[in-house]
Amino acid sequence: EFAVDRRSAPPPSARLPAMALSASAASAGRGARAEKVRRIFERFDANGDGGLDRAEMAKLVVAVNPRVKFSDDQISAILDEVFRTYAEFILPGGQGLSLTGLLRTYDDGAGDVDRDFLALSLPAVDSDASSPEIGPGDAAASPSPTSGAAVAASLLDDHLRPLGIGGTGPSSSSRAAVAAPAWATSPSHGIAFDSSWALLDDLEILVKRLRSKQLRKTSSIDTSGGGSNLDSFSEAGWSREISASADSGLASAPWDETSRDYLTFVKELAVLRTRADASRSREEAFDNHMVIGRALSEHRLFRDALASFRRGCELQPTDVRPHFRAGNCLYALGRHAEAKEEFLLALEAAEAGNSQSTDILPQIHVNLGIAMEAEGMVLGACEHYREAAILCPSHARALKLLGSALFGVGEYRAAEKALEEAIFLKPDYADAHCDLGSALHAVGDDDRAVQEFQKAIDLKPGHVDALYNLGGLNMDACRFVRAAEMYTRVLSIRPNHWRAQLNKAVALLGQGESEEAKKALKEAFKMTQRVEVYDAISHLKTLQKKKPKPSKGKHDAQGEEAFVIVEASKFKRVGSKTTLRQDLANALDIRAFERTTKLGHCDAELLRKEMNETDVPVSYSGTGIPEKSIRKAALEVILRRLLSFLKPDTFQGAVKAMNERILSVLDASGSGRVDLGMFFAIIAPICSGPVDRRKRVVFDALLWRPASEGGRGQIRRSDALSYIKLLRAVYIPTHGASDMLEMHGESDPTMVSYTEFLEMFNDPDWGFGILTTLVKLEDSDHVRHGSHTCSVCRYPIIGSRFMETKHSFSLCNRCYSEGKVPSAFKLEEYRFKEYSNESEALVDKCMCFNLNSKKLEADA
Repeated sequence: EFAVDRRSAPPPSARLPAMALSASAASAGRGARAEKVRRIFERFDANGDGGLDRAEMAKLVVAVNPRVKFSDDQISAILDEVFRTYAEFILPGGQGLSLTGLLRTYDDGAGDVDRDFLALSLPAVDSDASSPEIGPGDAAASPSPTSGAAVAASLLDDHLRPLGIGGTGPSSSSRAAVAAPAWATSPSHGIAFDSSWALLDDLEILVKRLRSKQLRKTSSIDTSGGGSNLDSFSEAGWSREISASADSGLASAPWDETSRDYLTFVKELAVLRTRADASRSREEAFDNHMVIGRALSEHRLFRDALASFRRGCELQPTDVRPHFRAGNCLYALGRHAEAKEEFLLALEAAEAGNSQSTDILPQIHVNLGIAMEAEGMVLGACEHYREAAILCPSHARALKLLGSALFGVGEYRAAEKALEEAIFLKPDYADAHCDLGSALHAVGDDDRAVQEFQKAIDLKPGHVDALYNLGGLNMDACRFVRAAEMYTRVLSIRPNHWRAQLNKAVALLGQGESEEAKKALKEAFKMTQRVEVYDAISHLKTLQKKKPKPSKGKHDAQGEEAFVIVEASKFKRVGSKTTLRQDLANALDIRAFERTTKLGHCDAELLRKEMNETDVPVSYSGTGIPEKSIRKAALEVILRRLLSFLKPDTFQGAVKAMNERILSVLDASGSGRVDLGMFFAIIAPICSGPVDRRKRVVFDALLWRPASEGGRGQIRRSDALSYIKLLRAVYIPTHGASDMLEMHGESDPTMVSYTEFLEMFNDPDWGFGILTTLVKLEDSDHVRHGSHTCSVCRYPIIGSRFMETKHSFSLCNRCYSEGKVPSAFKLEEYRFKEYSNESEALVDKCMCFNLNSKKLEADA
């Protein structure tokens, strides 16, 4: 079973192997305790009538507490409560409490059978003794404890337990009336010692008592594993918008850990742990603590369970089970990094263990992958999901998680294949159908994608992810009415799903429902307080205030003035400082990638530090060229250090972008390995820091590669050319496959210095001269131009402003790069001048005014 089952997928049937004790042996041990109760009963049933009357019960209470002097009033109060609470076990004719009734008092935690048995110095009981015979009348009188029984048990606790009966904790006797938890009734329960069964019985009573006390205070405690919405979400996969909230539901404890009842429970639990530590052997103590931890985790008492599993790790450091279950508890508590470390220890123990340990290997790989995915390490998670699927080819959940993770890093075809295999093994796997629909949509197969989303919804009508993703597909297809319906259904299930609310607003705008869209946007802003939503609301208000007059040109759904797209040859520059339209388009694309990957917040010097501190063995590619290559998962670890400031979801998005754009080029053969030096050289230009420093780090990264070692500060010209072609293939993908083939065939042995490399790098046509434009965009991210708005998109202009000199309309960076102009200005030629800020525009305006003044004076 998988303790970390974060979503709706049922756990695989694989379980931990059974330990030495069989179920029949455990039953025999429990019968031995019942035999002790029978002998205690017979010891005080002086008249042999099958019942303990008040006098006989009073003798029993006094006998098991030899050092205590009870007053007559104390004895009378105890017996009154017992006979009232257990009235259903009182035999007719004044015979008193039946044997079953005495068993029930112990089952309710009134005392410790072993301790009472020793106090009475009764003969020892064989371990294989059978349970006492119970007559038909006794068997019928065994309902669940009522509230009166709980009160009686509480009274017995107050009067007897501190005095000797149960002084070391709840009863360790046979639990004839306490049902064992479901996991303990499994043939592979793994309980090896009789004493572990006793501790389990006592712990179940403690938990039952804690639950009853807390439920009396509040009826909202849910110990079933989360809210009713939990199974509406896909498990770990590409749909991350709402998974965080679902995960937090898993981590949240259903118990009030600040209450006095809970603190009392912790103290009583400490007594059980002391009993476990006092076991006769190390193996028995280990088994005791494992049983305690397992029971606590089943009741979602993860913090307490973790303490037991930690103790198990101390007792048996090489055993896989305590590490595995400690990892599960840590994950449930939201401590994902620690969970990953425990799963790694479990993996090490399993790989070094016997055949029984290897049975749990697929589970460890899956849970380790889940923990890594929670940290954003999706490439590493893919490797573990893949390993689990190899070890257990029928493991549908491992295949599903693999497909979802592959989708998360942009490998859509591989994701499609893995998800199809998962569905083949488990046709009713709703989450797999949902994520397969997402993968199909990503590769453009929308018809099949709709079918898969619909299958997920049919299997689970409230599947939020399937509804949300189907809404996104309809949005992409401009089916706004259908999209709005899907988002409305999502909100009916998950009212606080702000992304659904925001997308619903966009769908309403697509329908031309501006007022309804504004309401939806305001609701989304209330949910998230994000500045982007606020800007969207402001923009919508601006559009409504400036509705243009109807014209024959094209208008969008919000009534914005139509535009025309002009070919690049008609865009002319005024002055050499004005950026070329195509260069700006390329630079904007690189800037968007820089923002997605967050590399703009990573100092280029950190790359140099990684090169100095990372020891990468030299390997040889298929062409025999030495490389310092590593697997993608190992590269992900380095990236996590470089981008340690990112949250897991943001880091996952960054890795996906780099995998799609950079790693796909560096690993064109699909080997799963990349040249680390070349990777550093490719990302260095878009890292933060002065431009000269970035270029120097590029050169140092190329020097760090084995092919350049011994070059005395120089690199081969062929390597420099190969790097520049790769760089342009990544950031300016205008070269075809023939150029890439030519790149691999170059073998110029001449060496180039840093100065010569800079000349090659700065070339605007064949190098990476666009870096100058990129730096200009970085510097102007927060530059605004007063009240100037773009004449096409109507948004306030941020960054450079491009003004058409003849008709004085202005364009933003994006519209200028795309060649958009207002349809009211259809010219043969457009002349634009770029203003980085309004100071430049003001200076230009003053100069024009002076020129005009001089011209007027000359004319006069």
